[in-house]
Amino acid sequence: MKKYVIFPILAVLLLVSCGKKEKTSLQKGSPAYKLASAVSVKVPYLSPGKNNVLISTKDFKITSDDVFQTLYASSGNGAEQLKAMGADRLKQVMEQTAANLAEKKLLLESAKKAGVSVSEAELDSSLNQQYKHAGGKEKFMGFLNKRGIDPDYVKNDIHKVLIIQKYLDKELSGQTKVTEADIQKAYKEDKTATVRHILLLTQGKSDSAKKAIRKKMEGILARAKSGENFAKLAKEYSEDKGSKENGGLYKDFGRGRMVKPFEEAAFNTPIGQISGIIQTRYGYHILKVINRKKETRPLKEVRGELERQIKQQKQKEAYNAFIKKLKKDAGFKAIDF
Repeated sequence: MKKYVIFPILAVLLLVSCGKKEKTSLQKGSPAYKLASAVSVKVPYLSPGKNNVLISTKDFKITSDDVFQTLYASSGNGAEQLKAMGADRLKQVMEQTAANLAEKKLLLESAKKAGVSVSEAELDSSLNQQYKHAGGKEKFMGFLNKRGIDPDYVKNDIHKVLIIQKYLDKELSGQTKVTEADIQKAYKEDKTATVRHILLLTQGKSDSAKKAIRKKMEGILARAKSGENFAKLAKEYSEDKGSKENGGLYKDFGRGRMVKPFEEAAFNTPIGQISGIIQTRYGYHILKVINRKKETRPLKEVRGELERQIKQQKQKEAYNAFIKKLKKDAGFKAIDF
């Protein structure tokens, strides 16, 4: 079965659980309620007493209580880490989790309408794969028990994942065929890029704050293009903790490793030149291309690798276009809070 949503099941259980049409209401005194109460001190909109809507569609809503319930059910005591997060990071996690819950609910409902089902044998096979990956059923159950996760919840979610995967396989398989022309084109393209970049974060910021951040980035870009040392500017201004102290350097990364707008700039901006302002879900970036490299191995040696990479990219693009249409048809709306 092709994997259009590629991830270990246990790592993303929180993304595939689908709520009922009626609002989830957290039981007062429950672990999820206590968690919601604790974090709502930093973000009042998330108060369990309010149970505010985070995502709305024509047919259902995802509320803050839905998200807290799912986080606790899927992550167990691991959900407690939310208490240590700042307000901006909390908002990011809640927004992304709510969006993922809604997307997976849309997929599951569409799959059921299409008559897609999963047999007990298929479910057992997937469970056995999980046991094997964990080093055996006993270790798998120990993993869940240690984190306070209900095994029945896990089994139910794996069942949902399998339904969605089978549905996507049916709907999108015709869009992911890899041709010889695809392989030849990929082989001739630059394989890796080395850049220095500067990031100013906008996640969780208001529209007015984002405008101010963009204006700040425009000033940094002007200084970089006037000839100031890019690495020094990155050390001074970049908010990317992974590269800031190294002058914003990202060395020899391949295609598919960075978010799409960043990747496009890295592989299309002339070597030695500085890009314009790039907007991603993280914020505003500018980058300077240091170098790019092509594949040096013979085509016959890398053909299989290229084919897998191209297929994965086509699957990703097909999935993104498909979920975008589902969301549009459903009247998907994320609530700003």
